[in-house]
Amino acid sequence: MKDNTARVEQFFSGLFVECWRNVMPEEVTEQEADFLQQQLKLAAGARVLDVPCGVGRHSCALAARGYQVTGVDLSSTCLSDARALAAKKGLPVSWEHRDMSDLPWHDTFDAAFAMGNSLGYTDDDHDARFVRAVARALKPGGRFVVDYPAVAEALLPTYQERTWMAVGDTLFLREGRYNHFAGRIETTYTLIRDGKVEKKPWTQRVYTYLEVCRLLATAGFTDPQGYASPTLEPFKLGSRGLLLVATKKES
Repeated sequence: MKDNTARVEQFFSGLFVECWRNVMPEEVTEQEADFLQQQLKLAAGARVLDVPCGVGRHSCALAARGYQVTGVDLSSTCLSDARALAAKKGLPVSWEHRDMSDLPWHDTFDAAFAMGNSLGYTDDDHDARFVRAVARALKPGGRFVVDYPAVAEALLPTYQERTWMAVGDTLFLREGRYNHFAGRIETTYTLIRDGKVEKKPWTQRVYTYLEVCRLLATAGFTDPQGYASPTLEPFKLGSRGLLLVATKKES
């Protein structure tokens, strides 16, 4: 776990976090919050778990709607940004600095979500422990949303080994390959701004839709429903991404 902590702290820092913080327009966050509110079936004042919460944009969007939100993340840089955003907006979000598989709660939350393509960052065992930890933290009948655009049916049909884009005044270059032996994308990100260069290696598991559903089922989730976008576009081969909604089994 110490190695994973160092890896996350190194990756989610510097220009990468600044780009991620600034790339998402407010209207996108609000559209995603609409989706979460609807698909998680949130009652007034519901307790909601955001894990991992990143820079806190979804936590704050839901807290602004009156929900009791707890955000969990292993990156101290991301949590610092999240706390600052909540303070700026005057929102009472609870923040926890911990690994996404290390959740101490039992039957506590009405709903949970993992946005930002956060599944598959470490090994398969960690993913299984993460999903089980979320299941333990949820009340029976609680719903869970997983945002996973790296799902095989969405990622691989149009995968390019090299892409770049400008994010404000930062040049963002991605160079990677699909390792079919490991079922992982292995990527190096290069960020350039004002003569400053950051290189960040990363790897992510590429599960199929069926594999994600089985992972959730093993942890005690049922009735998975897949969407390609927050507008409820049905998921299919070649979709832009995957938003998977599942429900913790009733006792």
